Amino acid sequence: MANLDVPPAAASEQAREQLGRQVDAQVYDEIRELWKRHSIAEEHRDLPGLIATLTEDCVYEIPESKQRWNGHAGATEFYNGLLTAFPDIHFALMEIVIGPQGVCEEALVTATHARDWLGVRASGQRLEFTVVIFFPWHADKRLFAGERIHVSGLSV
Repeated sequence: MANLDVPPAAASEQAREQLGRQVDAQVYDEIRELWKRHSIAEEHRDLPGLIATLTEDCVYEIPESKQRWNGHAGATEFYNGLLTAFPDIHFALMEIVIGPQGVCEEALVTATHARDWLGVRASGQRLEFTVVIFFPWHADKRLFAGERIHVSGLSV
């Protein structure tokens, strides 16, 4: 007999654990406020403020390009590269889902490609592309465990 508490697609231990997290208004508010702090810090180019929203062992990754940055130093390297390559970058939030597992957002990104980034040569052109970013919530540390970034419309 199948276990109806967990969908068959939840094959990984991590997915099963995440599905078991209870929805709680206080946790929802805490995650939403942390995401707002993170986003505002990014918008103001406040890297220390942004890094303060992340666990020390955070992981940033772009699965399509198999690139990964570890820890606060890695997150800082990721953002320094991003903000240097696209100095006028703007994220226009299109969709957002917040739950006890973290935040998932879809945003339209516009930016001038001023410097090389992730092996993509700078074009000097104004670009527009879409990102879907998952911010996994670390329930014990009350911080984000990094970002998993999916990019569409830009070769990385």
